[in-house]
Amino acid sequence: MSAIAFEYRGVDRSGARRDGVLQATSKVEAYRKVQALGLTPMVVRAASERVGASWFGRRGRVRAKDLAHFTYQLGVFVSSQIPLGQGLATIAEQEPAGRFKDIITDIARRIDAGEQLAQAMDAHREALGTVYIQTVRAAERTGNLSKVLEHLSDMLERGQETRQMVRGALMYPACIVGALALALLFLVGFVVPRFAGMFEQRGLDLPAFTRALMLFGTSIQSYFWAYGLGVAGAVYGLRRAWASPRGRLVIDSMLHRVPYLHRILVGLAVGRFSRVLGVSLASGLGLIEALELSAGASGRPKLIADAERMAAKVRNGSRMSDALSDCPYLPGFAKRMLAAGEQSAQLPKMCEVVARHYDRETTHLTKNIGTVIEPVLIVAIAGVVLVVALAIFLPMWDMVKLVG
Repeated sequence: MSAIAFEYRGVDRSGARRDGVLQATSKVEAYRKVQALGLTPMVVRAASERVGASWFGRRGRVRAKDLAHFTYQLGVFVSSQIPLGQGLATIAEQEPAGRFKDIITDIARRIDAGEQLAQAMDAHREALGTVYIQTVRAAERTGNLSKVLEHLSDMLERGQETRQMVRGALMYPACIVGALALALLFLVGFVVPRFAGMFEQRGLDLPAFTRALMLFGTSIQSYFWAYGLGVAGAVYGLRRAWASPRGRLVIDSMLHRVPYLHRILVGLAVGRFSRVLGVSLASGLGLIEALELSAGASGRPKLIADAERMAAKVRNGSRMSDALSDCPYLPGFAKRMLAAGEQSAQLPKMCEVVARHYDRETTHLTKNIGTVIEPVLIVAIAGVVLVVALAIFLPMWDMVKLVG
């Protein structure tokens, strides 16, 4: 059984309290080691128990912004040859109280107890991510930790900037679509039924189009709870589908069929794949493991499947440049540059070139997304206005004819 870190609290013969961390294979052995130190053990627990209790129910990934800042600080301490435990304790002191502070504190305790950095981080794999931990583990094996932490920090910062840019570009269209949906709901649910009722009282024979819209509006008023449940069910179903491999693949395939969105998704995925591949190789990971990690970091099911085929070919003795033919998701430019990098023994450097190229392309596409969406929004708004106007004015014209 492998040793794990245990926290202890005890009192010495003078009655003074002593706290610390030690390595043991079980809690019984931990008690014995505390007693061997001349202390009477009061509390002995696995180091991870305290962290789990402090943020139970709030599990999930750490924010990329916080992780990037933490990685940069850790890289500074490593390059300055400051002991990891001391450096992590300093970072934890500066971190505001919360889940991430507890994680950093726990990693520092584990390192003080004798664990390696990646081994200590592995207890928080769900929060830090497999790619991050495996890259740190490979960097420790090759003695390249300082440089790899610098690359990791840069990669996380770039990823955060890209996400913020995409969200910012989509904010305006999302607000317009939301306002349009609310306006349509108000007009169909309240305005059209009132006008239709007024026309019916005057004995007008409503057009089929107006009657249909009136019935729809009346149903919204009477069964708004059913529509709300339907929307909530659809959102829940989509989230469940996205969580399953097959459902995620179907949704991802549908998203890639949208012309302009397809280019953005491919650019984001290829840029992330190339950057993680370069950092993984620079940290000392083997090509097969680096391919699998990079594909998983891309978040795109099609690229993951393609990379798995590539890794299988490389495992069977093929060169990566030959295996690239089994990756239709990667654009031709990326394939040519990666193949050239392998042939020149400069694959990590070429991965960075590819990542920068697709970062620039994605930035350009994202900045222009408003220009592409605006005509669609104008047509949608015009369509909504036309539908409501026809539903109201067609009976009014009939009324004018009767009066005339």
